[in-house]
Amino acid sequence: MKTILVTAFEPFGGDDVNASEAAVSALPESVGGVTIKKLLLPVAFGRAAEAAIAEAVNAGADAVLSVGQAAGRTAVTPEAVAINLQYAGIPDNDGALPRDLPIDPEGREAFFATLPARRMAEAISARGIRAAVSYSAGTYVCNDLFYRLSARFYGSGVRVGFIHVPSVETLAPQDASAAVLCAIEAVL
Repeated sequence: MKTILVTAFEPFGGDDVNASEAAVSALPESVGGVTIKKLLLPVAFGRAAEAAIAEAVNAGADAVLSVGQAAGRTAVTPEAVAINLQYAGIPDNDGALPRDLPIDPEGREAFFATLPARRMAEAISARGIRAAVSYSAGTYVCNDLFYRLSARFYGSGVRVGFIHVPSVETLAPQDASAAVLCAIEAVL
């Protein structure tokens, strides 16, 4: 692996900060000889994935690790699966409010992460940060991004994964950043 694209999201839902942005912005530019390319994404169905895919292709990324905020969680949770479903309890930042719609009507029902969620969770836990594998990335923009990235890079050799971090009130940004860095090191 030579380049990993790590994405984060802008604030949404009336929040002033998104824990994923705080975590990713503090990452170094490289680790273990691998360049870490960072990208801030809009919280917008479809648009987030379009930006991430374009940047991954442009950067020649070998892997894409997306990071999102899951305010109700108390642990860092690498995601194992992305599902072909959009459901929004609140509008995205473009005002979209999909309810039980497929992301791709012609697409697969689900994709499994091609970055090792369990290995990432174990590495984060070994660092003393609470972590667990999650089997639901939800149905909001995080899952939409994870699914679209997985579909685009399926079979291409570009590995895809997703990590949810708790809100900054639950996990300090420096610990969230350390967790994401542990996950990256675990997949090198």
